[in-house]
Amino acid sequence: MVSFVSSLCGKISPLSLKEYKDNGGFDGLQKAIFHMKPHEVVKVIEDSNLKGRGGAAFPTGLKWKFISMENSDEKYIICNADEGEPGTFKDKILLDGCPLQIIEGMIIAAYATKANKGYIYIRGEYPKTREILLKAVEILRDEGYLGDNILGQEFSFDIDIRSGAGAYVCGEETALIESIEGNPGRSRFKPPYPPSEGLWRKPTLVNNVETLANVPLILSFGADEFKKYGTEGSRGTKLISVSGNVVNRGVFEIELGTTLKEIIYDICGGTLKDKKLKFIQLGGSSGACIPQSLLDIRLDFDELRKYSIGLGSGAILVVDESTCIIDFIKNTMEFFKHESCGKCTPCREGNRHIIKILDRIQGGEGSERDIELLKNISLLMKEASLCGLGQAAPTAIFTTLKYFGDEYKEHLKGYCRCGICDMKGREECK
Repeated sequence: MVSFVSSLCGKISPLSLKEYKDNGGFDGLQKAIFHMKPHEVVKVIEDSNLKGRGGAAFPTGLKWKFISMENSDEKYIICNADEGEPGTFKDKILLDGCPLQIIEGMIIAAYATKANKGYIYIRGEYPKTREILLKAVEILRDEGYLGDNILGQEFSFDIDIRSGAGAYVCGEETALIESIEGNPGRSRFKPPYPPSEGLWRKPTLVNNVETLANVPLILSFGADEFKKYGTEGSRGTKLISVSGNVVNRGVFEIELGTTLKEIIYDICGGTLKDKKLKFIQLGGSSGACIPQSLLDIRLDFDELRKYSIGLGSGAILVVDESTCIIDFIKNTMEFFKHESCGKCTPCREGNRHIIKILDRIQGGEGSERDIELLKNISLLMKEASLCGLGQAAPTAIFTTLKYFGDEYKEHLKGYCRCGICDMKGREECK
């Protein structure tokens, strides 16, 4: 484990400006405002090779460059703190432990892109975190770090806090933007993309909490210091949220390039009661199910791409051999059916039909045709859904069919090796 972006969490009082500054807080902002031009700040972020930590891993510097090139008297910065991916709770650690660091990252982003207004969109299930953020914004406003003429310079920027209402889809940037505008949280058609036409149809930068938390450190210590962590194509560290059938659960900061095996067995102490590990789901419910045979894979954006796997939010769900694949997938797809906004047909109808198919398979009434239908509907959702929710929803289906196809076939024969599915001819797992 390492301690970089989370180094101040638990070390200082979250709302103490003095303690934050005594530990290097706002050094990055002062360096940017007093010694650098906006385009130079963008260049530093570009040179760091920081990639988005929310799931898409898009180059942060490139996104900043896009919005900085837009000619508009209104630009917005949005911190996406709508941490709704099941099994993900790493952003909450940063928001609760060091909110001033995230806000400093937003102010630096605003200076670099010439934005004048910011929003933190916080998950509705985090009411205490919301109160912390409200107090943090008030403190910084009183001390001249937010508002007009920040630190005596001709640079003005302020932040409002907005709460979500529990919709998973609002983690998608355009649905989040619709929600801030007071509309139902439904994804927009793209293009145009937010850097050119986002909130109120103005240029908008949307960054994840962890992404923004890295920014002050990169400005303070330099891009080269940041690049000492990680691998050639995946620089820096990553916060991971580990849950499930594992001894040590929680949030850990690792260097990108660490293997799944090192995380599960060295950092987290292995599975509970030493049960055999069946698979890990990487990136939350929308992530891939990776079998034990592939635990030597490194958490590196390039290496994961070779296996058509994404790091996603950094959630790691550890699942042991007592879990039935079909039952697990059905629960996953029930979640997506519930959370679909219903705007596009592939996602709305695809989830519904997939659950019907899984019901048949789980009840011992499935057929080979159902497996083919499952593949075809999943592929349609991936290729034709409007946003990332529908596109990523069938990821677990693709990977379990690939690595655990034998369990699907066993269910077609009326047998659940784990003794979970209520079907005719079921045998208990030995």
